[in-house]
Amino acid sequence: MEFTVNQIAAMLGGTVEGNGSLKIKMLAKIQEAKPGQIAFLSNPRYENYIYTTGASAVIVSKQFIPRKPLTTTLIRVDDPYSSFTLLLEEYHKLISFQKSGIEEPSFIGANCTVGKNIYRGAFSYIGNNVTLGDNVKVYPQTFIGDNVVIGNNVILHPGVKLYAGTRIGNNCVIHSGTVIGSDGFGFAPQPDGTYKTIPQLGNVIIEDDVVIGANTVIDCATLMGDSTIIRKGVKLDNLIQVAHNVEIGRNTVIAAQTGISGSTKIGENNVIAGQVGIAGHLVIANNTSIGAQSGISKSIREEGQKILGYPAFDIKEYFRAYSVFKKLPSLSYRLRKLEEAVYGHKASAVSDNAHSEENLNE
Repeated sequence: MEFTVNQIAAMLGGTVEGNGSLKIKMLAKIQEAKPGQIAFLSNPRYENYIYTTGASAVIVSKQFIPRKPLTTTLIRVDDPYSSFTLLLEEYHKLISFQKSGIEEPSFIGANCTVGKNIYRGAFSYIGNNVTLGDNVKVYPQTFIGDNVVIGNNVILHPGVKLYAGTRIGNNCVIHSGTVIGSDGFGFAPQPDGTYKTIPQLGNVIIEDDVVIGANTVIDCATLMGDSTIIRKGVKLDNLIQVAHNVEIGRNTVIAAQTGISGSTKIGENNVIAGQVGIAGHLVIANNTSIGAQSGISKSIREEGQKILGYPAFDIKEYFRAYSVFKKLPSLSYRLRKLEEAVYGHKASAVSDNAHSEENLNE
């Protein structure tokens, strides 16, 4: 990447104070930046670094007033953090999308439609009747099954597996080891105690602007014509399990090691932390926040709730309950002492040695 400060300011909708013709080749932290690099200042705790930084330019707020002389050029914007994030995104696109051409050995099947500026890495496999949009990057050892449709500006990192019939929108990124369209967990118990596999005949639809982390699995729907659907703007972390017929609403973010059981419908703009378990056939309302390691066993139909725990309930009530729970050893000890005083004999439910006198002071 090499842009002038003026070009970067135009991209961010900012104004320049200083030398706008300086060339910028890299992004850096303000405390470590060198000439040819650009940094940002958002947190006031880092303000001292702007007076000593080696950065050629620093992105700052329009309200920033320096307390000392500056040797760096400023780009003033409404929100320095968001502007620097946008710059990171653009830099990442330049790096991620720079590959083009076909590496050998690789395979592409019959009746495929391929857009412009495609990259196909070595040992990649593309089946029959596949559609690839413009600027699609298929990294090595990626598998794309028959009848898959992929939009524009999509990156499939090494080792991604797309089963037949998968549909992916525009501007998506799918990281290494992810499997999309594998069979859902469908097995019918038999009279003799065995299980019969239920064929999974549906597909997976991933809309625009979705990012999926490494080693995540999204199962196909059970019936032909049905879909597991990941709506526009969803961000999934690594190591997530999305079961058959699940639907995840727009702009929902889900952290690692979460599991979503079959046919659950998750609303829009939800935040789901790590290691959450969600049972099947539930409905999760919009704007729900679910804390880490929560267990969701029933539907959440009221929007805007924040919940935590196993089973999960309102987060404020959870912390009130937890404040009591952690005092239970002390309360148990005090109760036994009261029983001894009232009934004149030693309580035997739990040994007194299990709790010291210090518990009484908690």
